[in-house]
Amino acid sequence: MIANTFDASVKEDNLNRLEKLTVTSKPNWGKMNASQMLAHLNVPYKMALDENTTINRGFKRFIISLLAKKQVVSEKPYPKNGRTAPEFIIADERDFEKEKTLLINNINEVFEKGTAYFNGKESASFGPLSEKEWSNLFQKHINHHFEQFGL
Repeated sequence: MIANTFDASVKEDNLNRLEKLTVTSKPNWGKMNASQMLAHLNVPYKMALDENTTINRGFKRFIISLLAKKQVVSEKPYPKNGRTAPEFIIADERDFEKEKTLLINNINEVFEKGTAYFNGKESASFGPLSEKEWSNLFQKHINHHFEQFGL
């Protein structure tokens, strides 16, 4: 079972795990360095929290939902070295401290907005999601990459 990202103890656990990450931390798999991984983790938060995020509609949303929604919002963990959507690929170098601070802020903002804000909120790619689906989306992703870096 995926932990509930809206639970205070889960938020604190995520922040404590994040504190163990350093700029020199090495991944157990994959190509991203620690700074890139932090930037990568910030993408879904930005998409969910930025009111100016472009919402996919029509056929594009149908295809994305058909191919990816179940994998993204389900309880099933992500496979190692799985495919990444182009919007989530971070190939350039990033500032570790800046990305870490942004992730801390994003984790806190999602928690503070809470389930009432997210229940039924429209995802840019999948349409309206339940609070459980949003929780799975955030928590499964962060846990996958924290495990990638041994956190």
